[in-house]
Amino acid sequence: MSDQDLMKLYSGKILDLTTRIPHLGTLSDPQAEARRRSPLCGSSVKAGVVLRDGRVAEFAQEVRACALGQAAAAITGGAVIGRSPAELRAAAEALAAMLEGGPVPPAPFDGFEVLTPAREFKNRHASIRLALEAAAEAAEAAAAQV
Repeated sequence: MSDQDLMKLYSGKILDLTTRIPHLGTLSDPQAEARRRSPLCGSSVKAGVVLRDGRVAEFAQEVRACALGQAAAAITGGAVIGRSPAELRAAAEALAAMLEGGPVPPAPFDGFEVLTPAREFKNRHASIRLALEAAAEAAEAAAAQV
């Protein structure tokens, strides 16, 4: 990877997101939690949720990831409250499709547009997908308990 490629990938917007990750930490009494890990780089995210009326009312995430994974966690954290498990799963699928060349996920997940330069770096895709997949998995597990 050339220096120019790195500059393109790690833009100021992405690096700024890494300093503003919402909902860091853990919930005292989550309905469900899910952990996702990228075996390639070792990045991991653990998400905890509480659902009310079928939507995420409380959310927390522990993020141990590279800059791209942290940026994705920031975008996820900013959009997850108020979403249903189905909306989170659809967003996770849309993010995966975006990384393969598809369109940017619809609002409120359109912030993932900042990560479109990562399309060219398939070894980074798993890390980018961690937070949203963990949130979707936790929300689905919480919904299954009802």
